[in-house]
This record gives sequence, C-alpha cells and structure tokens, in this order.
Amino acid sequence: MKFIDEAKIEVSAGNGGNGAVSFRREKYIPMGGPDGGDGGRGGSVFAVADENINTLVEYRFVKKYAAKNGEKGHGSDRYGKGADDIELKMPIGTQIKDADTGEVLGDLTRHGQKICLAKGGKGGLGNIHFKSSVNRSPKQATPGEEGEQRRLFLELKVLADVGLLGMPNAGKSTLISAVSAARPKVADYPFTTLHPNLGVVRLDDNASFVMADIPGLIEGAAEGAGLGHRFLKHLSRTGLLLHLVDIAPFDETTDPAYEYNAIIDELRRYDEDLYQKPRWLVINKTDMLPENEKDNKINAFLQKINWQHNKPNDEFAFDTQTPRLFQISALNHTGTQDLVYAINLYLQAMKKHALADKKSDEKNSL
Repeated sequence: MKFIDEAKIEVSAGNGGNGAVSFRREKYIPMGGPDGGDGGRGGSVFAVADENINTLVEYRFVKKYAAKNGEKGHGSDRYGKGADDIELKMPIGTQIKDADTGEVLGDLTRHGQKICLAKGGKGGLGNIHFKSSVNRSPKQATPGEEGEQRRLFLELKVLADVGLLGMPNAGKSTLISAVSAARPKVADYPFTTLHPNLGVVRLDDNASFVMADIPGLIEGAAEGAGLGHRFLKHLSRTGLLLHLVDIAPFDETTDPAYEYNAIIDELRRYDEDLYQKPRWLVINKTDMLPENEKDNKINAFLQKINWQHNKPNDEFAFDTQTPRLFQISALNHTGTQDLVYAINLYLQAMKKHALADKKSDEKNSL
C-alpha cells in the first residue's frame, strides 16, 4: 500500500430535525392540546485512532464526508429519529488541523482514541414545550440547528521511540532489519527507502521499543532537496535520534565528517526543536575497514567533527543528557546488541524522569 502521510478533507455534520407543531385530535377528547415532538439530532463526524491502519491513503481518494440530518418531529408526542454518527478511522499519530485557521483540533496518540471533528446540530423543539397557562394552543416550534462544517488538514507523524537519521546508504534500513522484524528494502544504492518504516525492537517479553527509519537526507534537504525533508516531521515525536554515519563509503572522495556536519546543519535549519533532541552518534560499516586502519580512521573522523564525549559507554549508562558514541556493523550485527540495550536503558530512565516530574507537578498543584 502506498504510504500517504498528508491529506485534506471536508466534513459536514448533519442538521438537527425541525420541531413539529401538532395538536391532539381524537374523538371524545376535546381540546387535546399540543403534541408536537422534537426533531432528532444530526449525525456528528468523529475521528477514531486505529492501530491497524498506517497510512492516510483512503483520504486522498475520498475527500468529503457528510453525516445525515436528524428526522423532523411528529405529532402524538413522537420525536424525530437522530441520525447515525460517522466514524473515520485514522492511523495512530495523525494530527488533525482546521485547514482554514490552522487550529489543532486533536492528536490521535492511542488506539481507540476518539475526537469530534464536526458536531451534529441539535433537534428543534416541538410545540409541546411552549404550552403554558396563558398559551394553551402554542403554534410555535423551533428549527433544528445546523451541523458544523469544516475543512481539515490531516498530517500523520509516526509514533516511535527512536528515529534513525543519516545520509542515503548510511545503513539505516540494514540496522532496523538487524534489530527488529521489519524488512525494509535494502540495496547498495542511495534512496532505497522511499517512506518511513517502523520496527519493534524486542529485548524480552517485558522490554521493547519502536524504531523509525526515514528516507536519507542530503545537503539542501531543508529547502526541499531529496526525499528526507518530507519525512523529518516523523522524527518530531521520537525521544531519541540515532545519527548513522557510513565510515567506509565506496567513493574515496566522500568525507564522512563533511556528511555528518551537513546532516546536523540541515536538522537545525529544518526545526530547532528537532535539532535539540537527544542524539547519539552511531558509526556504521566498521567491518569494511581494515583492522590496522580502523582505529586511526575512526579517531580522525571524531577529531574532524570535534567529538567531545570519548568516555567509555558504561559511564553513560544512566545519563540521559550526554550524547553517546557506538561503533557497529549493522550488516553482521556487530555492536547492535549493545546499542539496543543502551537504548532501552535510556528510554526506561526517561520514563522514570517523566513519571517523577508528573508526580511532582501533581503534588505542587494540591
């Protein structure tokens, strides 16, 4: 299925039914009085998060969704039937905005979450509500309210704990396939990844996290060059970024340090908040370096990028702020196990910090 992460649609809720003006007319019951019922409510339009959907492709083809109007009221105290609501199933991670005002109407972050996109109109009142001691035969009723209408912009931002960042062919797809059950396309040419891929990294029955792979970035991505700029928004919800660097490019004229700095510059130009996210450096394809040259080449790369955190990784085991460095070969799984265990420790520590902050806020609010 084609991956679609943006769509524009129009939603229209149903109008409420009009109230009825009616009087009871039966044999042997003179002056039976008003008996006009209320109109039924119009149907509303809701968005519902569904974990079984992963794209907005359906909303690229069907643009308009309208609920039915409520039924008008009837005599003999009969109320009009309310119209059924419409539920639009959307993938988890969909953000819904008013296309005219830019207002964020909702963010679908969990399965089953429900957001009202357009509220149906209330039914009008029948004349039974206007009876009084001075008005025994009311001939007024109210019309039903109009349902809401909106033009909406849907934007899917995948929900993942960890996001992979790097140039095309840095080995991101190979890494996600090595540590999870995801099977993205892997090939020895750039831009094999054309849309985000998600993989669940499972350490055991009680420990797992979600990793996201987006198309590789190139210089000028913030201005629209290449494919990755379209998908950088998918990294905005992640808690940690892994910056993969190809330490052994096939082209001898390619400089890993230059590519590293180019990615950092593009990240900052695209979104300062994304640039400020915790980001670890992962040097990939170490298996392609000769053993007698590996340390020298890696150290030269780290000096070029002015890497300041060369302490052993064990010292950062529970440090959630300091960037970390890993050397791996995603192809033959060298170092990948240490990487995923470190990520899991980091995510667990972040959850504990978030929980402690929440409890502190609740305590201060009392």
